[in-house]
Amino acid sequence: MASLGCASNLSLLPNNPCRNRPSPSLHLSSNSLSGFTQKLVTAASCTKTVGVGVTRATAQVADAVLVDKEDKSRVLRVGVICGGPSAERGISLNSARSVLDHIQGEDLHVSCYYIDAHFNAFAISSAQVYSNTPSDFDFKLESLAQGFQSLSEFAEHLAGSVDIVFPVIHGRFGEDGGIQELLEKYNVPFVGTGSKECRQAFDKYDASVGLSKHGFVTVPSFLVQGSEVNPDELSEWFAGNHLDPNTGKVVVKPARAGSSIGVTVAYGVNDSLTKANEIISQGIDDRVLVELFLEGGSEFTAIVLDVGHGFDCQPVVLLPTEVELQFQGSGDVREKDAIFNYRRKYLPTQQVAYHTPPRFPIKIIQSIREGASLLFQRLGLRDFARIDGWFLPSSTKALSSSQDKFGMTEFGTVLFTDINLISGMEQTSFLFQQASKVGFSHSNILRSIIHRACLRFPELATYSSKSGQLQKKSKSSKLNDTSEGRQGFRKVFVIFGGDTSERQVSLMSGTNVWLNLQGFDDLDVTPCLLARSIDHSSTTDSDKTDPNVSSIEVWSLPYSLVLRHTTEEVLDACMEAIEPARAALTSHLRNQVMNELTEGLMKHGWFTGFDIADELPVRYSLKEWIQFAKEVEATVFIAVHGGIGEDGTLQSLLGAEGIPYTGPGVTASKICMDKVATSLALDHLRDEGVLTINKDVKKKEDLLKMPILQTWNDLISKLQCETLCIKPARDGCSTGVARLCCADDLAVYTKALDDCLLRIPPNSFSKAHGMIEMPNPPPELLIFEPFVETDEIVLSSKTVSENSQRLLWKGHSRWVEVTVGVIGKRGSMHSLSPSITVKETGDILSLEEKFQGGTGINLTPPPVSIISNEALGRCKQRIELIANTLQLEGFSRIDAFVNVDSGEVLIIEVNTVPGMTPSTVLIHQALAEQLPIYPHQFFRTLLDLTSERVV
Repeated sequence: MASLGCASNLSLLPNNPCRNRPSPSLHLSSNSLSGFTQKLVTAASCTKTVGVGVTRATAQVADAVLVDKEDKSRVLRVGVICGGPSAERGISLNSARSVLDHIQGEDLHVSCYYIDAHFNAFAISSAQVYSNTPSDFDFKLESLAQGFQSLSEFAEHLAGSVDIVFPVIHGRFGEDGGIQELLEKYNVPFVGTGSKECRQAFDKYDASVGLSKHGFVTVPSFLVQGSEVNPDELSEWFAGNHLDPNTGKVVVKPARAGSSIGVTVAYGVNDSLTKANEIISQGIDDRVLVELFLEGGSEFTAIVLDVGHGFDCQPVVLLPTEVELQFQGSGDVREKDAIFNYRRKYLPTQQVAYHTPPRFPIKIIQSIREGASLLFQRLGLRDFARIDGWFLPSSTKALSSSQDKFGMTEFGTVLFTDINLISGMEQTSFLFQQASKVGFSHSNILRSIIHRACLRFPELATYSSKSGQLQKKSKSSKLNDTSEGRQGFRKVFVIFGGDTSERQVSLMSGTNVWLNLQGFDDLDVTPCLLARSIDHSSTTDSDKTDPNVSSIEVWSLPYSLVLRHTTEEVLDACMEAIEPARAALTSHLRNQVMNELTEGLMKHGWFTGFDIADELPVRYSLKEWIQFAKEVEATVFIAVHGGIGEDGTLQSLLGAEGIPYTGPGVTASKICMDKVATSLALDHLRDEGVLTINKDVKKKEDLLKMPILQTWNDLISKLQCETLCIKPARDGCSTGVARLCCADDLAVYTKALDDCLLRIPPNSFSKAHGMIEMPNPPPELLIFEPFVETDEIVLSSKTVSENSQRLLWKGHSRWVEVTVGVIGKRGSMHSLSPSITVKETGDILSLEEKFQGGTGINLTPPPVSIISNEALGRCKQRIELIANTLQLEGFSRIDAFVNVDSGEVLIIEVNTVPGMTPSTVLIHQALAEQLPIYPHQFFRTLLDLTSERVV
């Protein structure tokens, strides 16, 4: 990682040909695709990375690295397996991507494998791992990947092709012992717990029974299995636990599913059985648990890392995390049955916050750590795991349990409820949050897990006995380091956050950019959070620009504080970090955990120490931060979506001080932020095949005053349409975007604005739709447009072969929705390959479908069965015309409708600071170039384009 040097830093070697070499200029031509991609690869390859001392560009472009017998003694071959049959296969793909990013190196080669929903196994390229969801490539696996005739053939291949397997399949076949049993049968070494222990730990009912036998307090539960349940038996269970049979509140969940899939709340016996049968009928699981709802409790999760040797288990529990459900403002209706569900776990909204360490009494934290360690040992777990549970304060209703059970304390009760044998490994997952708190970078913790697993296999002992695996030279991420003594390092400030409804996506984008850029050894990358001053109201109208931006501040962040799900959580963590009592507690617990880790890890030759320092955040006013950026000659990578990050304000402030920044300039940013101005700027291109959508802009206050029916009739008459699309004038990324089919729909939307709702629930309108995230505060200006009908594209598995998928598209309207990245210098922008966006729910792409990894479907490049290569070529030419007309530079994203016959483009909007999350389509499009451009190369190119800005 760039903030952590490396003993094998290639730029410091005397004969390194890339030493002190500036990145080559990229002269982009829309007519030279191969030349363009060749320069990208060359530019990125010439700068070595330091996370593990490897050239990531070279390692990832060459997917099939051949390892000869001489090299085998020093290169560990790791097979990463993702996918699986469960609903979590999209999250599994995200985990695989993260593992690939952080372990690939000169001493460790990664091969990627995928198991689809029908248990077909494939060897896939690393490029496919960067897809948003398996549905992006499921339908074309047979032509793109190496398939295996059976799982047995797959296991035989693994036995001869890799040294050890790292399974990252979540849920069924990954955590239930399925993949482990297959690997054991063919004597393939693997990371993690064995098959027998997986089977017991994965089944929540069996695990609960096992925990009780081992002396732990458990949550009372009742097992519903198939259709065999007797309602009278469940009624007796309700009575035995002092629950009303008609209204008693319980949790109903699958016994064998993870990530809160299928988890719901029920009231009474009949409701419980109804919801249990729904889980069974939906095929989620045929074993369902009914559990007590733990009122007044706090949920927690803890990562356990085994630092022992061979089969000797020495578990160390990292700093646990408290999970706090949140309810923001009067417009966010508090859910009486709120639980930590799939959406809260994986979509970055303010519905949940995390606290590491928990805000529990220190003796409770110690009890959690002690109990999780005992559980890990007694259940025979290996290498690492994540263990979830609850803390019930003594003031809450006590469970009827023996006082000699583990978990009963004077402060309350500690219960362990879920065992995750393959914890999620997305960039900001609990694994990395907790590991970074005690000194591990992403790379260090993952490699430590792999090397620990190798110790169980004699044939892999040599790989785990080497020293120097992770030697690093610290490169502090704090802004207040001076540039003296830092010659040869280019300062980069990655700024993200803001106060618009897009701030959470911005955090995801900034984190991804930071993690990718810090791998270059010539860069010193600092993550920075843009936020309103804590002294100012959070309800500042984001539609009104503060001319002196005096209420805005910037925080420079240490490594561990970046790894959060919301900007509010980051801010809270910053305040906690500088609050004396909280900081002292965290430091005490951190040192305790690190001492326990050191005791075990220092016995291993491969461990060379921790690589994340215990640093504090630094707080600046925006003006101070800009002056400091000027002083240290930093380049600013802008990842702030909406607001001052995208309307030209931040660009103007930086430009005035001569500070290089990424993306378009002030004028282009202002025009593109205003959707009406964008249409006007492109209106003269109609004869060139570039069309714009008619718009009508209305003030929120006028919408609230005017009669709904009159407003509706005026709109459909003026816009000459039957259905409307409504969207905020100055927000993007699907925030507040909805289809309105009648006056009643407009009334629902208007009421949501008036009530300041943070989200409109699914199916609130006359036509089915998913959850709609709303801007906060509500927008002052709203745009109405005719809703453009496109033909539904369906991925169907009902084909001649039940194990394959194909595209179904009727093509009546001949229009499809696309999103396209453009990159380059002003006047010569290059269009990447467009992606056809496939909506999974409703008519508008949801926030999840755009940015949450594992959801949404993007077809990149568009299939020729939908749009011909000729029409696609004309579409790209028009996209480049749009980009050059708007004077875009650096990079941007253009959303549009495209006619599949003519290639005509109907513009929707232009995003000058597009989403840069790990699952964004820009990455898919860059990987679809003639020479694939991997994420670190892509972001480095965007950074280097700042030196070619047209002034």
